[in-house]
Amino acid sequence: MFELSTVEPTTVARLVKDIDTRGFAVLEDFIAADQLQQAREFITRQVTEHGPEYFALHGVTAMRDSLFEDLATSPAFRQMLNEVYETGLKLTLPSDETTFPVIRFLQGKTGRKESHFFHFDATGLTALVPIVIPTEGKHCGDLITFPNIRPIRRSVMVNVIEKAILHNTVSQKLTSWLVGRGWLNPVRIKLKPGNVYLFWGYRSLHANDPCDPSMLRATALYHYGNPHRHSRLAKRLLGRNQRNLPIADTEAQVIPEA
Repeated sequence: MFELSTVEPTTVARLVKDIDTRGFAVLEDFIAADQLQQAREFITRQVTEHGPEYFALHGVTAMRDSLFEDLATSPAFRQMLNEVYETGLKLTLPSDETTFPVIRFLQGKTGRKESHFFHFDATGLTALVPIVIPTEGKHCGDLITFPNIRPIRRSVMVNVIEKAILHNTVSQKLTSWLVGRGWLNPVRIKLKPGNVYLFWGYRSLHANDPCDPSMLRATALYHYGNPHRHSRLAKRLLGRNQRNLPIADTEAQVIPEA
């Protein structure tokens, strides 16, 4: 079982400051070596079961008896996310707010197609937990982000319009092309397994850099705090996107990346 001691207020303040100023914060060596090894064994079993192309696991039910479930259900981990969220975004969440975990397996030709998919998350705070990261070649699946380029929108319709503009094929290819030519310069974050990276997923346009299709990039994402959780429109759009995404969990809940 994953254990986390209470995070001190000074640590929360430092995390919020780093996210606001650098675009991300890091909890160094947050996952112990033995826990990381167990997580990698879980990843290996999933790859053996699902094959050598891209797939994703959505929701706690797909992660039973693993570090990923332990993190998602850890009261201390949830408390840390809550304190960072409420301190940094100045928004209050209900006491029963939970994290939504996703594990992405980038591999094969389809994995490469999932790269440079620049998007805003639906949730305010995102925690990224790298488990298997390529170390060879020019492209190793770095997290690339344009941090904090928009505020939390009061209007869900404004949020939907922004996503419609940026989450389509033309915009995706254009952004990727501009980044590739060096005309846009996002923050590039080298990921180290065992660390946890925090950023404002809702406010930051982000994606992963490609990596060699013969290699595996496996990361867990914990989405926390949907500012538009009471909007019927947002729920309908999230539900529609859930039906359109490739997932390996038949009991998955609403997917918050949409």
